[in-house]
Amino acid sequence: MRPFTNLIPFEDARRIVLENVRPIEDVEEVSLLGALGRVLAEDVVSSINVPPFARAAEDGYAVRAEDTYGAGQYAPKEFKLIGEINTGEYKEINVGKGECVKIATGAILPKGADAVVRVEDTDEENGIVRVYRPVHPGFDVAPEGEDIKKGDKVIEKGTFLNPPKIGALAAIGISKVKVYRRPRIAVLPSGNELVVPGEKIEKGKIYDVNTYTISSVIMENGGEPVIFPFVMDDKEDIEKKLREALNYDMVVFSGGSSVGDRDLLIDVVSKYAKVLFHGVQIKPGKPTWCARGDKLIFGMPGFPASCLNDSYQFLAPAVRKMARLPPKKEKIVKARMARRITSTLGRMQFFTVRLKDGYAYPAYKTSGAITSLADSDGYIIIPANSDLVEKDEEVEVHLWGD
Repeated sequence: MRPFTNLIPFEDARRIVLENVRPIEDVEEVSLLGALGRVLAEDVVSSINVPPFARAAEDGYAVRAEDTYGAGQYAPKEFKLIGEINTGEYKEINVGKGECVKIATGAILPKGADAVVRVEDTDEENGIVRVYRPVHPGFDVAPEGEDIKKGDKVIEKGTFLNPPKIGALAAIGISKVKVYRRPRIAVLPSGNELVVPGEKIEKGKIYDVNTYTISSVIMENGGEPVIFPFVMDDKEDIEKKLREALNYDMVVFSGGSSVGDRDLLIDVVSKYAKVLFHGVQIKPGKPTWCARGDKLIFGMPGFPASCLNDSYQFLAPAVRKMARLPPKKEKIVKARMARRITSTLGRMQFFTVRLKDGYAYPAYKTSGAITSLADSDGYIIIPANSDLVEKDEEVEVHLWGD
């Protein structure tokens, strides 16, 4: 057995990881709907005005504003109705003095008209429209280019494309955009004891959990997991699969990150990359390691709770930076501890809790229990210099999110 000799603080480990992430440079063209959640790889400039014509902002009658001056509740102005324009129609109509055109919201404003009188301020009878309220030029009219003008930079390169941004692209007629490629990340579960979920399990074997939690974290943060067959506890098998995995943008091993006699991963990886750290002052997740060669390589602990926690703390921000996504906004709520809990002095602990009626109830079991996270709403952070959180003490709960 080779003991851990140089555990580093959590903050240092996170900083080292992010300093060694190289954002994706490759670009691909995708459909507009396929661009949702991606990062734009070029500036988008509008080739049209939006709206492309002056249009009615309300249902009513298109008029010359000056013809309505002096109109009142008891002294309406009368207009001759000369036509009707519905949304999506174009008609060659020219509004003259004392004339009006019935118009629908969004319909193109006819020539000669410069305002719209709302339908509730009028009444119509036998082709005559009485207007009971004066309007000024431009009233209830959306002018051409009011939203976007031709030549405007609509969205800048590097922008995260959310639904409103997709809508802005659609408004200027864009059907395809160039975005940065999603990072493809090799996921290599290691261990002779693993079995794929759905297959028959034998004594001494366990179902593979980490592949699915790691892959889910990767997808949730803008990456594409590439799942490898199980890596056996054998140097030749480890090296063979590692060489293949290095064809991808990042590599993540799970299991084999500890320091037992059969934990060979770190020895093989050291031939291909510089180990940046091996062991972090946290609980759960102490055995985590990270290396950098041509690609960034992670080694996550084999215990499911440890592996998933470290995937959230290290892998998720690394994938987001590589994918050029903005840092994830963390949601934190305050609660009171439902009972007294103890921690390990000298190691920061991510202690999972459930929330109920303003109290935080312990959910953490062991680093091997995936339900430590699955049954929790989030976690509190117990600093390395503290080993106790008292009952009724106010704590900050970091929520897992959706």
